[in-house]
Amino acid sequence: MNAVPISDSGGLVYFTGGSLVYAGRHVHEDSYPAHTHSFVEIAVVAEGEGSHRSQAGRRSLSAGDVVLLRPGVWHGYEECSGLVLHNCCFGPGLLRRELAWAREDPLLGHLLWTGPYSLDRRGTLAARLEGAALREGLSHLEALAELQSKPVHLHRGDAVGRLALFLGCLARAVAEPGADALASASPPHPAVAEAMRLMEGRLAHHWSLAELAGELHLVPGSLVRLFKSAVGVPPMTYLARQRAEAAAALLVRGDQPIVQIGQAVGWPDPNHFARRFKAHFGLSASAYRRRFSAAPPVSRE
Repeated sequence: MNAVPISDSGGLVYFTGGSLVYAGRHVHEDSYPAHTHSFVEIAVVAEGEGSHRSQAGRRSLSAGDVVLLRPGVWHGYEECSGLVLHNCCFGPGLLRRELAWAREDPLLGHLLWTGPYSLDRRGTLAARLEGAALREGLSHLEALAELQSKPVHLHRGDAVGRLALFLGCLARAVAEPGADALASASPPHPAVAEAMRLMEGRLAHHWSLAELAGELHLVPGSLVRLFKSAVGVPPMTYLARQRAEAAAALLVRGDQPIVQIGQAVGWPDPNHFARRFKAHFGLSASAYRRRFSAAPPVSRE
């Protein structure tokens, strides 16, 4: 699966060869500069301490802490002392394909899709793994790391299965503060998952709430209630976050004009694009590009 499929260039971290999933151990002494990435990243602290900084703020880290970041989120580490991280990374294509079923699971759906955006978390989600849960999570990541040297076409099922076990372990830990609500939650209405798929699949389309509801044979008010109950935000807010993630990837992986990027993700009005992007990432599109752009990487995600 490529021994080291992750590369870092000019503040952009990316899969070098379209790797399915990556897991690896990294040690930070002192600081690691702010950077962004085009995939979902989960960092589990195994040892040491440090400080994690992102657009969601600053957070002290110690053994057992976990940080999940959606694609495009910028972050870095500061004041590290023997900070040992076990990282797990996978591209958005995996969410659309092998993990598509997880969207409709209350715990995994919250972990990967809705939790990072609720309560103004800005695409990040923090959790803790304690005792046996930490040991279990690290064991899954170590097993994933061992699969790096295996041919992906022969071990795809192993990698996806091991990743699902790790995500299940983490999802239970994330649910614990609100365990009663999440554990007893029923799967979301099928229209919610279909609405998410429709919007994600056609970001450039000029969606309106009425049109989206019509595609799902619902009245707009019913769709908003179902969607907000399951996802935590209305459909159009979710769409804006998906557009921001897609725009971030385009900004740092090429030299396409910013106006064209806005059009490609469904924000043809430059002023509207500027406001929405900055609201999501805390930086203007031009500042984001200057800070994190790199030579266009090769990726199949």
